[in-house]
Order: sequence, then C-alpha cells, then structure tokens
Amino acid sequence: MELKWALLLLGLFLQSSESRQCGVGFKIKNKICVDEDECSTSNQCGDHAQCVNTPGSYYCTCNEGFRSATANFTAENGQCEDINECVEKTRECTGDMVCVNTIGSYKCICRKGYRPSRTDSGCDDVDECLSSVCGVHSSCTNTPGSFFCICSPGFHRHENNTCTDINECSDPDFCGTNANCFNHPGGYSCKCKQGYSNYGNNQSKCIEMSCDHFELESGTEDTPLKNLLRLLTSSCESLLDPNGGRQTGEQLLENVFTFSDELLSDGNIADGKMLSQFLDAVENSMRLIGPQLREPVTRMETHNTFAEVAVTRNQTPPSGCVTLSTDSALFNTSWETVVGDSYPGFAFAALVSYKGLNSSSDLLQKMRNEKSDDKERNITYQLNSEVVTAVVSNTETKQLSEPVKLVFRHVEERAESEGVAYSCVYWNETEGAWSEEGCVRAESNSTHTVCSCSHLSSFAVLMALYPVQDSFDLVLITRVGLALSLVCLFISILTFKFCRSIQGTRTSIHLHLSICLFIADLVFLCGISSTHNEVACAIVAGLLHFFFLSAFCWMLLEGVQLYRMVVLVFHTTLKHLHMYLVGYGVPLAIVIISAIAFPKGYGTKRHCWLSLDRYFIWSFFAPVCIIVVLNSFVFIITVWKLAEKFSSLNPDLSKLRNIRGFTVTAVAQLCVLGGMWVLAFLFQREGTQVALYLFTILNSLQGALIFIMHCLLSKPVRDEYCKLISRICSLTEKKYSEFSTNQSSNSQQPLRSSQTTGESKI
Repeated sequence: MELKWALLLLGLFLQSSESRQCGVGFKIKNKICVDEDECSTSNQCGDHAQCVNTPGSYYCTCNEGFRSATANFTAENGQCEDINECVEKTRECTGDMVCVNTIGSYKCICRKGYRPSRTDSGCDDVDECLSSVCGVHSSCTNTPGSFFCICSPGFHRHENNTCTDINECSDPDFCGTNANCFNHPGGYSCKCKQGYSNYGNNQSKCIEMSCDHFELESGTEDTPLKNLLRLLTSSCESLLDPNGGRQTGEQLLENVFTFSDELLSDGNIADGKMLSQFLDAVENSMRLIGPQLREPVTRMETHNTFAEVAVTRNQTPPSGCVTLSTDSALFNTSWETVVGDSYPGFAFAALVSYKGLNSSSDLLQKMRNEKSDDKERNITYQLNSEVVTAVVSNTETKQLSEPVKLVFRHVEERAESEGVAYSCVYWNETEGAWSEEGCVRAESNSTHTVCSCSHLSSFAVLMALYPVQDSFDLVLITRVGLALSLVCLFISILTFKFCRSIQGTRTSIHLHLSICLFIADLVFLCGISSTHNEVACAIVAGLLHFFFLSAFCWMLLEGVQLYRMVVLVFHTTLKHLHMYLVGYGVPLAIVIISAIAFPKGYGTKRHCWLSLDRYFIWSFFAPVCIIVVLNSFVFIITVWKLAEKFSSLNPDLSKLRNIRGFTVTAVAQLCVLGGMWVLAFLFQREGTQVALYLFTILNSLQGALIFIMHCLLSKPVRDEYCKLISRICSLTEKKYSEFSTNQSSNSQQPLRSSQTTGESKI
C-alpha cells in the first residue's frame, strides 16, 4: 500500500516536471509542445456563443442575433444576450406586417385584421363583415384591417353594444299636432287627421289641405281646362283618403302636362280670365305634385311644357342655394326662401315654362291703355320670352324675405336701343293683365334678361317698342334727296329712250331699271306716311314691294347680259319677252303670293311698308339676298373671263375695255342698291343711328347715283349731251340774230293800217 502511493507521487512529480517544460496553453505530445485546443471542452463559452481557439489560448464570440452583455466577453466573466431587432429597428417589415422578436432572430407577421396574401408575400385585408359580427338591426362596414358597426335607421347603440329601437313617438314634434304617431321597429308613421295630409310621406308632418280651389264654375262645358281641374280634384281627394288609390307624383305630372299641351296647342287660352285659370291650375298642381315626387330632381318635357322640380326630405330644414332651369329660363333662390316659416319635413321648388303660350294682343293692349303717356306715344308691347311659373312649398310668397332671380332667354334676339326696352312682368290674376309691380330688371342684353322679383307667380319679359320719331334732318335729307333723284331718273329715262348712239340690250335694261326706281321713289315720297288709310297704305306698301323687287330683277338681268357679252359674243342680246318675264313677272308673282299668304303684312302703324309680324319682311329681303348672291357670282365669273381675254394673244382691246367699263358700273350699281338694303336690314335688327342715316342718304340719292354712273360717266352719253347743248345754243343764237335783224329793218318803215282787220303790222 505504501509502495502504491509512492509510485503515484513519483508519477505526478514526473508529469509536473514535463509540463514545466511547455508554455501555458501548450502540452507535450511525442516529447514536443503542441497547442492545447481549449474549445474541445464542451460549454467552454456558455450558451449562445462560439469558442474560437488560438495558439496557446482561445476566445468567445456571440452567435448571430446575440451580443455580449459585458465589454470583455470570456467564459469566466460574461454571457451573450438576445438582440431585439424590432426595437432597435435593425430589421423592418413592409406593408401591413408587424415585426415580432424571437430568440436570436425576428419574424414579420400580418397585422390584426389582415392575413397572408396568397399571391405574394404581402397581406390581404380580412373582411370581417362576411361574418355576423355586428348583430341584428345594424350594418357592418369593413375598413382596412378593421370594421365598424352602425345601427340601422330608427335604432341606436346600447351600452352592451347592441342596437335597440328608438321610440320616435316619444317626441311629439315628429308628427306634430295634426297627426297621430305610431311607433314600429326601426321607424314610425304619422296618420293625418281629417282634412290634413302629408302627401303620402308617412314620416312628414300633416298640413291642412283643401281641394276646393280645383273646382271650376258650375255649368261650364267640358273643356281641356275643366278636364285638368277634374284630374287635380280627384288626385287631391285621394290624398285626403288614406284608403283611396292614388297616382304617383310622376304619373300625375305627366297627366297634367298632357292636358296642358292640349290647352296650349288648340289655342283655348284666348282671354285674361282663361289665362288666369290656367296659370292658377298649374301652380296648384305643382303644389300637389311636388311633395309626391320620389327623386331629388325631376325633369319632364312635353310638346308645349317643360318643368324641373327639386324636392328634399329631412328632419332638419335644408339650407343653401337651389337653382332650376328649363330650355328658356333659369330660377335661382335659397332653400330658406323655399321653406319659409314652417317646415313640415319636406320642401320643394318648381319651375314650369310654356312653349306655346303667347299672350294675346288684347292683354298687352290693356297694359298700354293703363299708361296714358304710352298710348299717346303709340308704344306697343310684345312678349319676348316664354312664360314661366315659379312655385315653392312656402305658401307665403306675396312678399319674400329676399328676392328671387329669374334669367330669361329672348325669343327674338334684339338689343336695347331708343326704340326697344325690356321690362320684367308677372301675371296679375286680379287685374287680368301683365304688371311690373315687385319685379325689377337687373340687367339685359340682346339675348337674355335678368329679373329680380320680391314675390312668386308667372313671369315673362315684355318688350316695349317705342316708335322712332323721324327727326327733321332725316325728313329733310329724304325729301331733298328723293326730289333730286326723281329729276335725275327722269333725265336718265329720256336719255336711255331717245339717245340713239347707246341703244342696245343694256340700255333697255337701264331704262326699265330707271322707270322702276322712278315710280318707287315717287310712291315713297308721296305715300310712305299714308298710315291713316289702311287700304291706301297697303296699296303703297304693295307698290313699293313690287317696284323695288323689279329693280333688283333688272339688275340681275344686267349681270346676265354682261356675262353673255364676255363668254359668248359682244353683240349678244336677250329677248325682250324673257326680260319682261324676269323683270316684272317674278316680282309680281312674289307680291301676289305674299299678299295671299298674309294680307295684313302690307302696311304698319308707322309707315306704309312691309310688316315685321310673322317675318313678313323676308318676302322682300329673301329675294333681294338671293339676287345679290347670284349677281355677285355672275360678276366674279365675268371678271375672271375678262382677265383671261386680256391675257390672250390677240385681244380686242376696244371691246374688252367697253365691257370692263360696263362691269365696273354694274358692280358699283349693285353695291349701292344692295348695300342700301343691307343697311336697312342692320337698322331693322340693331337700330343704330349710323345705319339709319346711311340708309336714308343712299335711298334718297340712288336715282342721282344711277344718273351719274350710267349717263355722266359714259362718254357716248356725254358726247350726245354736248351735241344737244350745242344745238340748243345754236338755235338760241340763230333766233336771237333773226329777231335782231327783223327789228332793225322794221324800225325804218312807217306803220301802216290794215284795211281789212284794222290791226297794226310791224
């Protein structure tokens, strides 16, 4: 035993001596010192770390996702702790994902309310509303990543997150005092008392209703108006009877417009009483129909009527602006004006325009007679817009708190001038006439008029036509110019008739042109103001119509003759029969047709000329425009052909210069006469003083201008005038010389008495 312990001690001693021969971290192997791998010993660095051997030593490193908890991390003095990537933002998740930390790492998961997408690495929203998450009497609305619940109308959310019914009938203001309130799950209904109605809107207050104003006088025969009132009475009574069947608002509106079209198409509205009944019936029908319409805005158009109706239903009164429009007018007001002082739970505004409603001349004359100064000044009125009816649910509209605005489109585009003035009027049912009271014209131009009215009714734009007084200078210019033209035309007629050197087709055309203008100017000078006798005035207007048209037809013939002279041969002629058929036959046919179509179109209250009614003036302007266009076309071709002939190799210069001179005078003549009537048309449309003066000057001096162009500027005519003047002068000198010779010879002889007669001889 002792020997055993002695050997053991000896071995340890020997081993210790060997180790003292190698450094720390090394050991003797095969009698040499080699590095000792400390990392071979398990758990050398602890958890979440790795051991790295070095020559004679080792060191420890933390795994990915971990870090040393101390500065000098070794197996003896430190350990590795987890890194929270989600807190330190070293790793981030995109889209609808959130970051979740794990031991040594992290992961991205979808947020609450989302799920992993099947198509990509993102997340899709979870529609929680697919499952019954909100319970009964509520509706679910899905939102990104979540949802929310809303109780159905008539329910409110309870503390336990359930929806319970609201008892609206606990508030007496819901149905008012004129109805009984009945509560039911999710709502309520108001049952009107006798004589009251809520127009089929069971959740609106009931208002007093009477059907008496739809009744027509007893004994009246069946008319479209009576049928309309009968329909409205039946519809009104059905609203008062809760068990009675009734039409929808849209059906009733269509039926009302059907009867209105029948009234307007057949011309049954002939007097003020009928017009008042019709407009009143339409206004009351809109009060009946408006609350029954289902859509917020309803538009309906028929042959003669156009309507737009706006309706709102809510527990609180509406506010803001409301604008309605038809094809001819616009109506602008506020919902506060529409509602008024009381709000039954609904409000409506309607605008109705009538396409076929034209106020008769008797009704317009009544307005004129009410103003003595207008009657003395011979002012006439006519409607220049379609009649419209504006209706709102507010029954107190005789004096509105704020004015409403109406914009009308003119039927006839005409700017205001000294002869035209616009005014905003409404139909006064009491007086049966149009009145300006309460309506002010805000602004106006040639196409539209803006009206501001402090009450509601049926409105229109009235155009006052003031007679333009002929000033002294215009009358003087006309009379002096026409007298000069008559003298010049008379000389021209004599020249064209008896001057042999210029005889030909063109001279014949100029002769008849001068004759037509001479007669027209003479009739114009003597009879244009003969308005006191309707028959005589119509005859004067007919003669002017015929002879002025005839003058233009002869000008057309001159253009045709010039064209034939250029294109055919220089000495070509037109047959006189053909010229008479065009120069006199065509104007005569136009006048006869015009007189048969509208006999009253000849003669106006101011002048014996063509009337503006029914566009009768176009029986003159239309042929004139056609002739001017045709003549212009012919002259363009003529000038073109002339240019070609001048540029030819062997032009006949003398003949071509003659034709060129003829063409220049013909074009100038067309510009003078055609331009004169263009100015007349402009004055008719615009009423400008410049156009009036230019027209007066050209019209009065057209005879003088023709004399200058065709006589004084023509060399052959000037030569004939010179010959004539020479002959007259030579005859005068000869007579004077003969008279002087006889006087001297007779003075030397004594006087002798005649024995037969007893008279003295010289």
